[in-house]
Amino acid sequence: MAPSTTSSSASTPEPTTPHEPATEHTELPWDSSSTGRRRAAPEQENGRRGPTWLRILLPAFALLAWVVVIGLGGPFFGRISEVVESSQSSFLPETAESTQVSNRADDFVEDPFVPGVAVMQRDGGLTEDDRDWAENLSESLVDAGLAEETASPPVESEDGKALQVFVPMNENTYDEQVSDLRTEMQDTAPEGLNTYVTGPAGFATELAEGFAGIDGILLLVALAVVFVILVIVYRSPLLPVIVLITAMAALCAAIIVVYLTAQAGLIQIDGQVQGILFILVVGAATDYCLLYTARYREALREDRSKATATRTAIRGTIEPVLASGSTVIAGLLCLLFSDLGSTKALGPAAATGIAFSMLAALTFLPAVLYVLGRAGFWPSRPKYDPNRPDAVRVVDPGGVDGLPTVTGKGLWAGIGRFVARRFRVVWIVATIALVAMAAFAPTLQASGLKQSETLIGDSPASDGQDALSAHFPGGTGSPITVIAPDGTQDQVAERAEELEVTDSVAVTANDSPSGSLPLGTAAEEQAQQFQGAPDGANPFAGVEPTVSDGDVQIQITTTVAPDSDEAQEAVTQLRTELKDVDSSIIVGGETASSMDTQAASIHDRNLIIPIILVVVTIILMLLLRSVLAPVLLIILTVISFASALGVSALLFNHVFNFPGSDASVPLYAFVFLVALGIDYNIFLMSRVREESLEHGTRAGILRGLVLTGGVITSAGVVLAATFAALAVIPIVFMVQLAFVVAFGVLLDALLVRSLLVPALTYDMGRIIWWPFHRRIDR
Repeated sequence: MAPSTTSSSASTPEPTTPHEPATEHTELPWDSSSTGRRRAAPEQENGRRGPTWLRILLPAFALLAWVVVIGLGGPFFGRISEVVESSQSSFLPETAESTQVSNRADDFVEDPFVPGVAVMQRDGGLTEDDRDWAENLSESLVDAGLAEETASPPVESEDGKALQVFVPMNENTYDEQVSDLRTEMQDTAPEGLNTYVTGPAGFATELAEGFAGIDGILLLVALAVVFVILVIVYRSPLLPVIVLITAMAALCAAIIVVYLTAQAGLIQIDGQVQGILFILVVGAATDYCLLYTARYREALREDRSKATATRTAIRGTIEPVLASGSTVIAGLLCLLFSDLGSTKALGPAAATGIAFSMLAALTFLPAVLYVLGRAGFWPSRPKYDPNRPDAVRVVDPGGVDGLPTVTGKGLWAGIGRFVARRFRVVWIVATIALVAMAAFAPTLQASGLKQSETLIGDSPASDGQDALSAHFPGGTGSPITVIAPDGTQDQVAERAEELEVTDSVAVTANDSPSGSLPLGTAAEEQAQQFQGAPDGANPFAGVEPTVSDGDVQIQITTTVAPDSDEAQEAVTQLRTELKDVDSSIIVGGETASSMDTQAASIHDRNLIIPIILVVVTIILMLLLRSVLAPVLLIILTVISFASALGVSALLFNHVFNFPGSDASVPLYAFVFLVALGIDYNIFLMSRVREESLEHGTRAGILRGLVLTGGVITSAGVVLAATFAALAVIPIVFMVQLAFVVAFGVLLDALLVRSLLVPALTYDMGRIIWWPFHRRIDR
């Protein structure tokens, strides 16, 4: 009995991986024409064409609508930074103590400000010129616009080598004030005197400067990298430009919606959300465009009419794009369960970007290519040739033990034959390799980063903090803040002074020359100092603490840096012990805010990851109409994610020597790797199911692999490259996320989707469609 064959049409592959021979034809997923049935002849299609005016009006309307969107969205690229938040506490839940303390901070001061600390240090000891210069500087800051309120007089360290000036800065323009103050100090300081600006204002400014490249360099790098890849894939200078314009159109629409939503206070976004939105839209829109352009090229080879080819391409692309995009959106919206406002905002913001990516790829791109027709692929224009010979065939039987195999030339035909010949060895070896990499995932130090460790490269604020800690109490400028009922301040001070790291305790008092009254030991020393002094000698005489709603604000300055482990232990101890004084006492400040952020990140990770797994599994069951196949795909995707984490941990710890990772890195990486990784499996397995219904499961697996290999691999490379662009932002979180996601996407596209999934499902046969497997041949 002669073996039966099923074939895929042969022509130049579009798109292909960079090294794939140009003689092999690789069709898009969901291409109904490749199931062995030829399309109707062109003259038969002509009868089904719509009216000429409709074929002109629809693309014209789509182009006009997107031109308007691009015109409106352009200015929002610069304006979106206006709604970006930078304060950690602004993203914490209202129930967090640090949030409650932050919300009440303005109640205890007349004019809200962001604290900054100017530090002057000379190794050989301060000179009189140093002291006079610092005095003049502190007195001139308000007039020079470098301080919101009068700065404190210079305070000299006990060793006589450093001075510090407390500088209250404007809540809205502190970044400009920090930059200008640094310049002023460097330009006018006596020779040999080292100067720094640190404290909350200094660190916040550097963080903002780190994200400053998002509007420009990040987007340019991402677009440039994608353009180069697309030129290699398409071998055309025009089509990549069209695809990138499509991606930018989607990004313009997404930015408008996200900006208006954030401006209305419905979501809170930070620099991380902004950067990820840019990258995700460019990557996703390009991927969807890859699917459409490949399908359109194939349709042009089978139809003379570009109108018919457009209709065929849209019909063959809309289902996989909507299915995969909807799955990604569902996974992203699971982030709404987050306690952190920034993570919660990423869900709808990124989902909006994916939605517009789908819309642009299914409307704007088809309209442009409809207008251009075959010229859009210049110089490799697809020629009309409906009777071209087939180059790749699936032969059933013809392989090992009478199972199907692949004949023909080309990279994916070779991979198909390899999988059919050594399927069991392939999936076992691939699984062992993934598990070996995943074994290192627990070594990822994702317990959080200190404030001074968040930036890559030089950090003047960190240098200033080091100088401050070397000569003064390390917590100067960033004290632990306690809100307590009036009358309990002495008890709070007593408990605070029991801590080894406590340097001083004070209560806010607006009538005081320094803005506060000393408590505890400092108060006793002050009383002894002015005992018997004449009236008016004591600057604190008659001054009372500032009271708001029956509460006072107490500030505990520590001897250690605010981002140190000792400072965090002090916050934990105070939160426990001060409840014995009064249950309403709350503890906040920069240290507490950082602790609460890390705790919320860990909570989100433990809650959201299982939710995403359940949601995506259910969607896969509905799409594939199977229970076993979706569960199998989810397990493999999770193993792939763990493998990416494991390799990342090895490199982060032993090659890049990062001090650690933010607690939210695993969650963000999981969301993108699972949502986007399962995306490619949807393209593959949905096509496999379509082919299996006609040719049987094992033949369908090989056909699905060969027909989807080039375009999905190209899409994976594009997405990995766009996420890798995040590494240009000099922030540890962004660089680490860029590496984990880029490596994970490549691992999934090149190993899991190309070898492991096909080999394992080929070995299992039709049982993968359980419980509906009996409807499909082996």
